[in-house]
Amino acid sequence: MRADVLKIVDEIKQALSLLRRHLDWDTAQRRLDALNARSESGDLWNDPEEAQNVMRERQALEAAISSVHAIETGLSDNLELIELGEAEGDAEVVAEAVAALEALKVTAARMRVETLLSGEADSNDCYLEVHSGAGGTESQDWAQMLFRMYTRWAERRGFKVETIEYSAGEEAGIKGATVLIKGHNAYGWLKTESGVHRLVRISPYDSQARRHTSFSSVWVYPVIDDTIDIDVNESDVRIDTYRASGAGGQHVNTTDSAVRITHIATGIVVQCQNERSQHKNKAQAWDMLRARLYELELQKREEVANAEAASKTDIGWGHQIRSYVLQPYQLVKDLRTQVESTAPSDVLDGALDPFMEASLAQRVGMDTEAES
Repeated sequence: MRADVLKIVDEIKQALSLLRRHLDWDTAQRRLDALNARSESGDLWNDPEEAQNVMRERQALEAAISSVHAIETGLSDNLELIELGEAEGDAEVVAEAVAALEALKVTAARMRVETLLSGEADSNDCYLEVHSGAGGTESQDWAQMLFRMYTRWAERRGFKVETIEYSAGEEAGIKGATVLIKGHNAYGWLKTESGVHRLVRISPYDSQARRHTSFSSVWVYPVIDDTIDIDVNESDVRIDTYRASGAGGQHVNTTDSAVRITHIATGIVVQCQNERSQHKNKAQAWDMLRARLYELELQKREEVANAEAASKTDIGWGHQIRSYVLQPYQLVKDLRTQVESTAPSDVLDGALDPFMEASLAQRVGMDTEAES
């Protein structure tokens, strides 16, 4: 068998070994059996919260075990095809099997990265905020492009996206927006996206067609479970109400139903306007504030200051984590991991996994090319 094929096989086997160790294979299978039995219990839904937790854990564990089985089966089947093709001198069969192994390697590598998502809140849903920087319409348009990019990424993964707050720009784009992204490991995947994002392009708003540089920031923080207790006194915050804004027409509230909460000690600001009820917006804003404070504590414990630094620095030069260049050449480059893409249109349409995978690997001190 060719040396390049053996190398692919070895990489897949290494990834499978890591996945089995991470799952604690025998324990995981026993746990899945227990969850299956519990899910079939007639009294499970007497406690809806427990039922949701059971079903969520069952789904995640079943998916992980099934994925390992699928990779193992695919590896075995394609190795047999290669041996058969080589024995019969059928180059086409060999080529198809090698291509299938290449695809398996990519899948196994992605699953290996998911083993890094073992932080305290990695499996949780998350909030994602986008804010435009200085630069008026240019920056606001860029903020809307980022808003769409992350929405498309989430939709590709089958995650649910709910808009919590949306502030439209004066002429185009957005001043800022907050979405709630619901899905297994949503926070784990997105947590390294916090920071300043830089765009270079020929401006569609410049009559002289000059090149412009724009900045917008992204902030990601987890939805906290009810088991996590974060106490915030009303005396520690300032609560403001205001009239919600949107794209216009009947979708804009005509009462001061939107709520903004400012945590005085940290300067953290959250706001919600997606409900017509001020009471509901206030409750959502409180949840967001507790989540932000919890995320801040997580960052301190993990000794990672990326997200915190992004919120405390100017949205501009020297603080960006990724550059998106559309003119005079086509390149997206992550300035932390050096991962690049020469297809910005794909990235802006949600093809973010390679950047996220590299950032996650770097965050725990792992090399993305070899297992330590």
